[in-house]
Amino acid sequence: MKSFYVTTPIYYANSSPHLGSLYTTIIADCLARYHRQLGVPTYFLTGTDEHGINIERVAAEKGVTPQEHVDNVAKEFQESFADFGLDTAHGGYDVFMRTSAPFHYRGVAELWRRVRNSKTPKGREPLYKGKYEGWFCAKCAAYKTEEEAIFPEQKDSPPICPDHLTPLERIAEESYFFRLSDYSDFLIDLFENTDFIRPESRRNEVLSFVRGGLQDLSVSRLKTSVSWGIPVPDDPEHVIYVWFDALTNYITALGFGNEEHENLVGFDKFWPALHLVGKDILRFHAVYWPAFLAAAGLPLPRLIYAHGMLLDANGRKMGKSLGNTIDLVLLRRRFSNDMVRYYLLREVVFGQDGKVGYETIAERANSDLASGLGNLLSRTISMVHKYCGGLIPPDAVPEALYLQAKRIGFEPDPQGLASAWELARDQYCAHFADFTFSRGLESVWAVIARVDKMISESKPWELVKNNETKPLLEAVLYRAAESLRWLSVLLYPVMPVATQRINQLLGLEQKVAQMSPAELKWGELTSGLKVQEGIALFPRLDKNKLMAELEMETKQSHLEAPVAETALVTEEHSYISIEDFAKVDLRVGLVLSAERAPKADKLLVLQVEIGEPIPRQILAGIAQFYEPEKLVGRKVVIVANLAPRKLRGLESQGMVVAASFGEEGRPVIATFMEDVPPGARLK
Repeated sequence: MKSFYVTTPIYYANSSPHLGSLYTTIIADCLARYHRQLGVPTYFLTGTDEHGINIERVAAEKGVTPQEHVDNVAKEFQESFADFGLDTAHGGYDVFMRTSAPFHYRGVAELWRRVRNSKTPKGREPLYKGKYEGWFCAKCAAYKTEEEAIFPEQKDSPPICPDHLTPLERIAEESYFFRLSDYSDFLIDLFENTDFIRPESRRNEVLSFVRGGLQDLSVSRLKTSVSWGIPVPDDPEHVIYVWFDALTNYITALGFGNEEHENLVGFDKFWPALHLVGKDILRFHAVYWPAFLAAAGLPLPRLIYAHGMLLDANGRKMGKSLGNTIDLVLLRRRFSNDMVRYYLLREVVFGQDGKVGYETIAERANSDLASGLGNLLSRTISMVHKYCGGLIPPDAVPEALYLQAKRIGFEPDPQGLASAWELARDQYCAHFADFTFSRGLESVWAVIARVDKMISESKPWELVKNNETKPLLEAVLYRAAESLRWLSVLLYPVMPVATQRINQLLGLEQKVAQMSPAELKWGELTSGLKVQEGIALFPRLDKNKLMAELEMETKQSHLEAPVAETALVTEEHSYISIEDFAKVDLRVGLVLSAERAPKADKLLVLQVEIGEPIPRQILAGIAQFYEPEKLVGRKVVIVANLAPRKLRGLESQGMVVAASFGEEGRPVIATFMEDVPPGARLK
């Protein structure tokens, strides 16, 4: 591999850093450190996506300019990443990319020109001007098709975004289009014959989407509609649409379209890239991006890897309104960075959804770090000080002690343990290359357990009592110390601070960041090195105390959260008559069953008894906030005389009544404190 270039998504500058952005960035950081260890020239990018209508609107609401707003958000991300040791100063990212940077403007304009001057696989112009009319979601920065949007029964109400459950905007204006439909065969061939997308389940999803037919893509907005963006070259009345702009950051960061910046970094040196993305933005990266690059005659990314979502301990999507998010400030305060890094790589299978929580972080830290790696380190260093005068002992078992060694379960020949470490190293490196980080760490911890067992069974505290068995004592402690040296090198990408500290405690001066795991050889720890004394690397956490304190701190942070300023608005009341209200048939419903709707993250399918011979099937957009099994047996309020409507191909025969509050519009189902029979009418 001539070089390694890894990117996170550039995070949209309309919200604060959260666990999801931290997770992707930690994975990228780990991969970058691993390849640097191997001696491969490496470049690691993260940053913020700073253009678009949503940014413009948020800035206006706050009374600041869009530039001021994105400056504040970018600073917040940079500070958060620095807190977790992910910034350049701590050996992390090489560039924090911002799409408001002037050199990015020049690079995007260059890509536009190259696309404009080329031909599609069908010999047509890739860019053309036309009129676009469609339903647009500002939060998604994407248009929704008639099939994707949720249409309410009220004829005068706009459709709903299926992802954000917010009203879509009808946009009709002149636009530049990218002829994406001409690239279907190219993309299908790419997906079918290469490993361009991983994991395979995500590849199949994207392949199915492309096979369903691609529509040409609107890639500009009129400046009168969206002013905060990059002007279209030679047509300043148009602004380049956010995805054409945002995706291009991966090459402009290397200097594409800007000779001065290219000399500083090197497009030819580092491109193509490994893109790490969340599954929610995979389509943009796997469909739009390779089509743009192909149209410009540029090489495609090396690989796009889509990871899953981080869920709470109950398997629910995290959200502020549910109160189940992981607070990054509390996370940093209560756990070391290395604990967080190890937990996310070990606990969550990369590419799949994973359940995370403060409690499981504490459990994993205690079992694997405090009782595993930390215990091996502390007992080894302690015994070297106590029994060997603080000097690394030799590993030389005389043949006369072989029989006695075997009696205590100690293998006199070091080759057995050396082979175990070599196998673990090879497995670990293979798993890292395959993005199966959890399994790679499993292979390492299996040998940690073996070394720990070696110490426990040979009992150095007994061997020290007899001068004749001193060589056995020394061999046990040398092999434990040499194992720690291997661990400091192998685990550096995962736990950079702790592993450097292990190296220092062993009396070694070389930085583990410069030591390649591929070049590890058994027996290179020099006897006679002076080991240092130190405090426990991973002190055991009092889980019960920790959880109680976290609960208190979480409540306190909610109380101290700034309250948005509100203005009193006087509105003219719009009353309805009692006759109008009487037209609404509200009834008590008993939920008989509840399950998630296929291919819809937010919809539940309920079977509800309302006093009729056959239960009603009712769809409700509450899946993010209510677990299906906990709704069964619950009594709810149903609007029974709504005309049936179809959502995602399923008929809904009514509506569940719920209150809505909070920034995310959290639904709270209306229910009853007294016993009422199903079908009873509300008046």
